[in-house]
Amino acid sequence: MTALRLKLLSVNVGLPRVIGARNGEAVLSGIAKAPVDAADVFVGGSNIAGDGQADLTVHGGRDKAVYAYPAGHWPWWESEHGLACRPATFGENLTLAGADETEVFIGDRFRWGAALLQVAQPRAPCFKLAIHARADIPARMTASARCGWYFRVLEEGRAPVQGELVRENDTGGPSVRETFVAALHPRAPEASRVRVRDAADLSPAWKRMLR
Repeated sequence: MTALRLKLLSVNVGLPRVIGARNGEAVLSGIAKAPVDAADVFVGGSNIAGDGQADLTVHGGRDKAVYAYPAGHWPWWESEHGLACRPATFGENLTLAGADETEVFIGDRFRWGAALLQVAQPRAPCFKLAIHARADIPARMTASARCGWYFRVLEEGRAPVQGELVRENDTGGPSVRETFVAALHPRAPEASRVRVRDAADLSPAWKRMLR
């Protein structure tokens, strides 16, 4: 595995606020984020400073501390589905360039300043993404597996807003895309499901999905 470098295009944070309504009730979410206007940020065990989640039963936590999305998907979203893309369109903390879900693997460790991140799982889209972006976006994300991924934080510390994330290891594990397809696409090969389920660094929540 090469020393993959992911360029930071934007670091985005946001605290929970009302983003719309569902079934007549206000929906509170931290999905609406904005680029950080600072030289660096503190990356903690559960989130980046200044970021937050409204419902900790399904968002945030150790295995979903930092969400990354590859900007390389923007041309597809814009040309195929008319979605104007910018940093945090998908509610991501890190808008990255340099690789996508086929090149990033479960268990990969990336150095970001003083922080050390590890790929824990793909992102499974939910109804809050539909409110934030557009109603059809979760289904299109699921069908295309253009999902991005979550990092857990192995080492806390300050990290620059501009620069790179550098991969430090060679896991040989399943890619983020393979993991997403194995768990969420009903026709995924059984051998792939088993390989993904047995990945040592996959989050417990996704292991349960695969069982």
